[in-house]
Amino acid sequence: MGRIIFYEDRNFQGRSYECSSDCTDIHMHLNRCNSCKVDNGCFVVYDRPSFMGNQVFLRRGEYSDFQRLGSMVGLMGMAMLDTVRSCRMVPMHRGQFRIRIYERENFGGQMHELMDDCESLQDRYYMSDCQSCNVMDGHWLMFEQPSYRGRMMYMRPGEYRNLRETGMGHMMRISSIRRIMDLC
Repeated sequence: MGRIIFYEDRNFQGRSYECSSDCTDIHMHLNRCNSCKVDNGCFVVYDRPSFMGNQVFLRRGEYSDFQRLGSMVGLMGMAMLDTVRSCRMVPMHRGQFRIRIYERENFGGQMHELMDDCESLQDRYYMSDCQSCNVMDGHWLMFEQPSYRGRMMYMRPGEYRNLRETGMGHMMRISSIRRIMDLC
């Protein structure tokens, strides 16, 4: 089971809130959130309530200042967060990973089925963007830039007919895709 502790101030100071599941609005428990510790598991944190806005993937570790978070977490989402407003726990997945990606919204255009990471959609499939997908097995991260860089989106199993309307409209394009497997 995952566990994350949020703190109102930088460097784990001020009031705290402990969470072991999804939280749609951390500000219901704290006035602000500027640092956190992930004791167990993996989480995706969002800068807006209800799992919207910029996202950063966090694994076990200490994150003392969200304003420097992008450089602290390396390739797991480079969005700069002023604060964290919501979070999702990423469940452990054992077994197969499968995702179908589509060039256009509503499952149109080219379709490719992936069972492993793809560092560059352009290089592997000559596909400049992915606008819809069907996550059949596992949990995935989609990145704006090749080599798993730039802003990211966390994708759980399900159908996504239009990625621009899923609350992640801040991303210009999808260029690389990674399984959440050995990251937690």
